[in-house]
Amino acid sequence: MPPSSSSSHLHDPVAHHMRPNFARLAPDQTVREAIGAAREKPPEGRIIYFYVLDQDDKLVGVVPTRQLLLSDEQALIRDIMVQRVVAIPSSATVLDACEFFLLHRLLAFPIVDAERGMLGVVDVDLYTNELADLDRHEDLDDLFQLIGVHYQESQSRSSVALFASRFPWLVANIAGGLVAAFLSGLFQAELERAVALAMFIPVVLALAESVSIQSVSIALQRLHGQRPTIGGLLRDIRTEAATGILLGAASASAVTIVALAWLGQGPVMLALLGGITGGVVAAAIIGVSIPNVLRLLSREPQVAAGPISLAATDMVTLTVYLCLARWLLG
Repeated sequence: MPPSSSSSHLHDPVAHHMRPNFARLAPDQTVREAIGAAREKPPEGRIIYFYVLDQDDKLVGVVPTRQLLLSDEQALIRDIMVQRVVAIPSSATVLDACEFFLLHRLLAFPIVDAERGMLGVVDVDLYTNELADLDRHEDLDDLFQLIGVHYQESQSRSSVALFASRFPWLVANIAGGLVAAFLSGLFQAELERAVALAMFIPVVLALAESVSIQSVSIALQRLHGQRPTIGGLLRDIRTEAATGILLGAASASAVTIVALAWLGQGPVMLALLGGITGGVVAAAIIGVSIPNVLRLLSREPQVAAGPISLAATDMVTLTVYLCLARWLLG
């Protein structure tokens, strides 16, 4: 198969390559009943896992073949099944499925619809066939980029090559730091009037950056095998914003209580309360948005999302904190 057609094949819907026939079990079956049913009507193809479906054909668990054969005959399937099943959404592509095989190291995955209804199964043959059909360098380059590692870079031990691949993204942090320094200069009068404002800048930024990285990590996990949509992004933003309000209010309250007992400066305390809360909320929104926006722009977010999110978080948080301080001290 020519490389060009193989490359386009990676973007086929994975549902076009699944096997609709699979080994299924019911949660109320005993192990003996399950094995008997499988012998009476053997599923087509290779059996790697048995999938447990409820009465509505919703996927509720999985039982590895070895687990089924070695369990007590009277044990119920619901008691021996693995309830947390890693499944591939039907909207995923073959390339997304290859990412699942790389990340989770399983031999097969169920294909499910939006309601967790099971549609079929793909096994590791899909992944190995893709590697065999595609030009090695081109294929592994695509697959490794999905997890943030360029193939040639992962094979290289050259410090210069690794530096060249990673330093450009650090420029975002450098730019963010310089802008933060510039913003501090714009608010020099306020910082001179209340030195405590400057004392708390590190903790204000540290809290926002921590939340930003948490949100980036959550967004990257949700993007595995998924194509982001505007509607989905808006839902994630609402969820992270609400979480950010809770995290920001709790963190700000803890810092403010300590600072109030230590310094007793009312305006500074209010600036801390509002600055930390606002900064954390902004950080949560930025952290969940950047990976999605990068993927929507057909850029892989694993390497770039962190530095960009941190730089943006620093600038927004510092602006909120110092603007609020200027208003309170004015």
